[in-house]
Amino acid sequence: MSTGDYTGLAEQARRLREGEVTSRELVADALERIEASQPVLNAFRHIRAEAALAEAEDADRRLAAGERLPLLGVPMAVKDDTDVAGLPTLFGCRGEVPPASADGEAVRRLRGAGAVIVGKTNSCELGQWAFTEGPAFGATRNPWAPGHTPGGSSGGSAAAVAAGLVPAALGSDGAGSIRIPAAWTHLVGIKPQRGRVSLYPHTDAFHGLTVNGPLARTVADAALLLDAVQGPHPEDLHQPDAVEASAAARREPGRLRIALAWRPPLTLTGTKPHPDIRRAVAGVVEALARLGHDVEEARPRYGLIGLGFVPRGTAGVSEIAALHPEPALLDPRTRAAMRNGRLLGGRIVRAARAREARQHQRIGAIFDTYDVVLTPTTAAPPPAIGTFDGLGAWRTNSIMAAACPYAWPWNVLGWPGVNVPAGFTADGLPVGAQLLGPAGGEERLISLAAQLEDDLRWHERHPAPLTGRSAPVEQ
Repeated sequence: MSTGDYTGLAEQARRLREGEVTSRELVADALERIEASQPVLNAFRHIRAEAALAEAEDADRRLAAGERLPLLGVPMAVKDDTDVAGLPTLFGCRGEVPPASADGEAVRRLRGAGAVIVGKTNSCELGQWAFTEGPAFGATRNPWAPGHTPGGSSGGSAAAVAAGLVPAALGSDGAGSIRIPAAWTHLVGIKPQRGRVSLYPHTDAFHGLTVNGPLARTVADAALLLDAVQGPHPEDLHQPDAVEASAAARREPGRLRIALAWRPPLTLTGTKPHPDIRRAVAGVVEALARLGHDVEEARPRYGLIGLGFVPRGTAGVSEIAALHPEPALLDPRTRAAMRNGRLLGGRIVRAARAREARQHQRIGAIFDTYDVVLTPTTAAPPPAIGTFDGLGAWRTNSIMAAACPYAWPWNVLGWPGVNVPAGFTADGLPVGAQLLGPAGGEERLISLAAQLEDDLRWHERHPAPLTGRSAPVEQ
């Protein structure tokens, strides 16, 4: 099996501009790696081999004619919840749906920047879980440890980038679905401010919980992708002003006051971070202190923020699942979420949204004292493949709440967060830390993450080459 290509997004774009390589060569190499990796990683739901090669040849003609765009000719992947014209948007489900008639707004912008879409990556069913497994496609596996999940729900995108199949990919994050797989695959994952990257044709997905964002191996690459895809569709409900992500990645953050928050919000699980995660995050704290930042323990006043999350999330699942032409094919846990969503939708969701302004004020008070909040991204390392097989909805959600209690509050708030690699457990499993900011705070978080990257050099470490079939993959 071929090994990954760890040339980054910005470097591939530079090599194309300077004529050191052709887009056809890059895209053909990416497609070869994807095909070779599928029996082990199973990262892709759809592969656009013929169309991508044709688009690469067109990109080469444009480059030869002197055209210059930020990502012209670079191979990229997007998640299975995102419309790509001519492909079905199955979002991790079984069954058949008509192909999308048009690109989603984020894909339109990605193509506008010149990228070549090589395929769509796997997601768990309707993005509900922190693992990427299901009867529709089998199990997507972690390049660092194929017996373990890469996380979810953007697990396919994370696995593809971590394995060097593509230099970067789009994911989506409704409860940590970018940051969790980024943590569990040693990547940078940016959850932008709500509305920063359009979800159109959805104008307010999952009642404001979900955003699109980048997964990459370096901060600069993640920032470049964010710059390429940010911007609203005219019908989007949320339309924040643009940020300069790539410029922020080249800028020193200055001396910052950082709140280290070990305690998650109330989840009734008694969650504490795994000792190896606590050790890894403590290493990030040491690096921040070494870089001149002031770090001290503090805790946002989360209150009962979960009361706002559950109705919005389940109502969102119910609304999207209702569009599926064959409801009987949906996971029983999805059907349970649909029932809850119908009970909690409408008036209860509106009340949850109405509380958001008070939550901003209460939780945002921490930024009167601190510039950034630092937490573990997850409380547990990546679970083994099959951990959730055969479990009911309540048990699945309880285990996930215990393993991943830190990420979802920032989805309720709609504010930005960045996962940075924090190291590895004693068993070699990747774990992460998240940098959290207030509304519109991406630039500071990106600057700080880039400074940490220069110090910790996480991008220099890659998973071992994939060889053979390390474990059977269901199809």
